[in-house]
Amino acid sequence: MARAKPKTVFVCSNCGNDTPRWEGRCPSCGEWNTLAAHRQEKERTVASWTGLASVPAQELAQVEVDEQPRRPFASQEVNRVLGGGIVPGSVVLIAGDPGIGKSTLLLRLAGDIAETVGETLYVSGEESISQIKMRADRLGVSGRHLMLLQTTSLSDMVDQLNKTSPALVVVDSIQTMQDDTVESAPGSVFQIRECTRTLVQWAKAQAVPIVLAGHVTKGGDIAGPRVLEHMVDAVLYMEGDPISSWRLLRAVKNRFGTTNEIGVFEMTESGLIEVDDPSATFLSERQEGAVGSVIIATLEGSRPMLVEVQALTNPSVLPAPRRVATGIDFNRLLLVCAVLTRRAGISLADQDVIVNVTGGLRVSEPAADLGMALAIASSYRNAPVARGSAAVGEIGLSGEVRRVPQLSRRLVEAGRLGLQQCLVPATRNDGVNGPDGLAATPVATLRQAVSAVLGSRAGTSSAVYADLV
Repeated sequence: MARAKPKTVFVCSNCGNDTPRWEGRCPSCGEWNTLAAHRQEKERTVASWTGLASVPAQELAQVEVDEQPRRPFASQEVNRVLGGGIVPGSVVLIAGDPGIGKSTLLLRLAGDIAETVGETLYVSGEESISQIKMRADRLGVSGRHLMLLQTTSLSDMVDQLNKTSPALVVVDSIQTMQDDTVESAPGSVFQIRECTRTLVQWAKAQAVPIVLAGHVTKGGDIAGPRVLEHMVDAVLYMEGDPISSWRLLRAVKNRFGTTNEIGVFEMTESGLIEVDDPSATFLSERQEGAVGSVIIATLEGSRPMLVEVQALTNPSVLPAPRRVATGIDFNRLLLVCAVLTRRAGISLADQDVIVNVTGGLRVSEPAADLGMALAIASSYRNAPVARGSAAVGEIGLSGEVRRVPQLSRRLVEAGRLGLQQCLVPATRNDGVNGPDGLAATPVATLRQAVSAVLGSRAGTSSAVYADLV
């Protein structure tokens, strides 16, 4: 039989789409200059060496579900992000900046399952077995029932998986794996896509969970084709400033749970330590009475948290004043600045405005609008907000303060940390009151909120900025 001619396709490094000819712009994702030539010579014969066979179609009404319980980790923070533990047969991708703590977390998770469930396989394509042993000793991982495999060959790894049938598989990292049937270098689009596809098929067939470590690009995206994130069941990002000790584990995709939960950790010499009280941790370095500082009651999934929002205004020397947002959505900052100018009499047209959420936390919900606006007003008026005050509420374009979900849980958290006052929307649900010692102060407009915490110096007599009724 004559051998088929090698086929050349052009693959997009951003989305993984392939085309038969080169184009300047990818027809799938629209990115420019991302197509690279790839030579295909071998046919894929994955089923022959993974032990996977084709399955006939089944009628949905006749399908019997074998419900397998989640496998919880010893880390309650990881369980919270995953929705209670890892689901058998699922594939989880954990990504983050270099040195953020991915390998440290993965080794700890592998050790937990090895101790409580059974034999676990840790596959490393970046470190030697002796290096992993040194980290395990530092983290206090005993290593019982934890098997180590140092390889970059996908076939070798699958052979080991078929021999051992582990309770959990950890691959550090997917970018180092190489499929011998794919004619391209490790880390290329084809290699990442085909290696992940093989591991997903094996995990589903054997009902064994797999955790993958993924690299990120300079822009913060997971390296490789975007199809990688669609193939796995859950995508977790580890965030945090490398020079800071705080680490946040956030789910951006989860087929078996919510994507709103976060896990909070502290990086120490002995590894990642869970933070049981994030609110107290994020507020531990806050200076009472500081100008431009406001406490906001935010909600991450089912967890209420109090964080500090800082703002700084300064006369601009540029024709167009700067707006800088760290931890806050930039578009929400522009909205709040516009409403402050038009509805509260605080002219920011000639002011640079810088807003920061301390602790490296990223707040995306609109409930942080009121706290951000009060922090900007405090800096602009050079007057601190009232002591023991917090704020929660969404700001509308008319200057009204709109209601937020689960207000009572936020108030309970604020009262637990000893705050005396929390500004809340006046349109809150009936019966929602603060706990003992915490006054829930209703405000209907942004002007009322500014006056409530900054006093008379925050007001203006101009009719243009008349208060809303």
